[in-house]
Amino acid sequence: MRIDRTKRRALLACAPLLAARPAHAAEIKLLSAGAVEPGLATAVAGFRAAGGPPVRIAYATAPQLRERILAGETPDILVAPLALLEELGGRLAGPAVPLGRVGVGIAVRPGAPEPAIHDADTLRAAVEQADSLVFNRASTGLYMDRLFERLGLTAVVTPKARRYPTGAAVMAHLLHGTGREIGFGAITEIRLVPGLRYLGPLPAGLQNTTAYGAAALRGRDGTDLLPWLTGPEARRALDAAGIEG
Repeated sequence: MRIDRTKRRALLACAPLLAARPAHAAEIKLLSAGAVEPGLATAVAGFRAAGGPPVRIAYATAPQLRERILAGETPDILVAPLALLEELGGRLAGPAVPLGRVGVGIAVRPGAPEPAIHDADTLRAAVEQADSLVFNRASTGLYMDRLFERLGLTAVVTPKARRYPTGAAVMAHLLHGTGREIGFGAITEIRLVPGLRYLGPLPAGLQNTTAYGAAALRGRDGTDLLPWLTGPEARRALDAAGIEG
């Protein structure tokens, strides 16, 4: 079987680390923000295919990640917004490695009205005409709260808002919703649901991107996986999922 040059270089770069592992290496525990799930899962699958040890991934929202780490949970690697990793710096084994940025997108269910949103005025009109607005209580939703306040729309949005703890719950609601509903979420999470109509990112000037990174926790073993996540094969997986490098 032939291996392309890029993948061969990635394998060679990690070979010393992977070779140093015992035959039955311990499982790596990874706790991650859900917004990077599509690209991260593919990158980890590549790591496993290259001979890396088993990796068990758990996903949560950024606020939940913070709560779990402060409560004493100790995964080997934490993938989270860089701002959160900086806050938790004293619990990390070293500096975080950047993975990429995720922006906010707009989605509706198939067959629902598709507003053309390309600036603040068209967003304002779409919000005013919508029957309901669906977004989460995590990083994306907190940003949407600030954006609606900035646009003077809080009073309009509040009675229409349908809030969920996670992006996945937002997407599930949109798929089975009714009326003129508009959803907002991480672009990666929207693209993960083929049944939804992705209308595009928030317009320039209104967009917000969250930068994500990965770090090993102090006293834990994640040294094999971290270099892989910064390598070319992982970069392709992250790019393909919409996680911009």
